[in-house]
Amino acid sequence: MKTRLLPAVLATTLALTTLTPTANTAELTPDDIRGTTPVATLEANPHNTDTQPPVWRDTIQTAQIAGKNVEEIWAYSPSMARSIPLVVIHADNTTGPRPIIYLLNGGDGGENEGNWVMQTDVIDFYRDKNINVVIPMEGKYSYYVDWIEEPSELGGKQLWETFLTKELPQPIENYLNTNGQRAIAGMSMSATASLLFPSRHPGFYDAAASYSGCAQTSDPAGNMAANLTLLNGGLNIDTTLIWGSRGSERNRENDAYINAENLKGTELYISNGTGIPGDLDMPTNQRFRNMTPEQLATEMADIHLGGAAIEAATNACTHNLKTHMDTLQIPVDWNLRPVGTHSWAWWQQDLRDSWPTFERAFNQ
Repeated sequence: MKTRLLPAVLATTLALTTLTPTANTAELTPDDIRGTTPVATLEANPHNTDTQPPVWRDTIQTAQIAGKNVEEIWAYSPSMARSIPLVVIHADNTTGPRPIIYLLNGGDGGENEGNWVMQTDVIDFYRDKNINVVIPMEGKYSYYVDWIEEPSELGGKQLWETFLTKELPQPIENYLNTNGQRAIAGMSMSATASLLFPSRHPGFYDAAASYSGCAQTSDPAGNMAANLTLLNGGLNIDTTLIWGSRGSERNRENDAYINAENLKGTELYISNGTGIPGDLDMPTNQRFRNMTPEQLATEMADIHLGGAAIEAATNACTHNLKTHMDTLQIPVDWNLRPVGTHSWAWWQQDLRDSWPTFERAFNQ
C-alpha cells in the first residue's frame, strides 16, 4: 500500500524532509475553474473605519508596525453580494512569482477570536517561507461550501466554494504575482473543505492539508458530526440546508471520502490526535502563561472535555479515511498522533509538520 504513516510529531517532521520532491504546477488555472462566473473585486481595506472593527485587526496592525509583510484586503463576492475580509501574508516577490496557500479557519470562521491570526504564530511562521498565504476571515459554521438554502442565522448567502474556487483565485493570484502553484489547508470544520475542493476540482491544487477533520459528510456518523457543529454554533438548523437530505446526490458529491479517487496526484498531509491530552494540552504550555487562574481553569475544561471528545470523533473519521486511501493506493503524509485534543496548540504544530508536504509540492 502506498502510505506514509508517521505516528509521532517529531517523526513526521524528520521523515518528511527526506522525501523526494515530485512538484509540478497545478494543471488547471483559475480561468479553467471559474468558467463564466464573475470574479471578485479586491478592495484595499474599505471598512477600516467600522465602529465595531474585527477583533483580529489589532493583531494585523501590530504585525505591520513590526515590519511584517502582512495586510488586510477585502474581496467583493458577486455570488454572495458582500465583501469578505482576507488576511494576506506576502512572499518576497523579488525572487520571482511564488506559490499561494489558502488557509481556512474553523467553526469560528475567523470572525471572533478563534482564528489562525489570533491563536497561532501563523504570520511569523510563514513570513520567511517565501510564499503567499491568504486567510479568509469570515464563513463561520458554513463548512465553506455552497448551501442549497440561505440561512437567516448566518446573515446572507453561503456560497463559499464558488467564492474560494471561482471568484477569488484569479484576482488575488494576479495581485500577489503567484506562479500557478497553489495549496489549501484547514482545521476542524474547514479540514472538510480542504479535502473536498481538491476532490471536486482535481488538478487545481498542488497540495492539500487536513488538520483534525472529517471527510465523510454523507454517512450517518459524519452527517451527525456536521449537525453537531451547527448546533455548537447556536444555529437552529441542520445540514439539509447545506447538502439536502443525507445520502442525496448533492450530499454525496460533497463528500471527499466518497470522491477520494480524485485526490490522486495531489500532495496530501492529514493529521489527527486521539483525544487523549498530551503535553501541548497541559497548563505548563507557554501559550497559557498570561491567563488568570480562572481563565486557565476554563481553558483546561474546554480542552480536556470538549476538545478531547471532538478529537476522538475526528480521529475515527481520519482512520476510516486512511483505510480508504490505502485501498485506493493514494499516498498521504499521515500524522496520526498517539495523543492530542481538538485545540490550537496542535494546529500550530501542524503548520510546521505540513510544511514539508507543501514544500515538496512547490519544489522550493
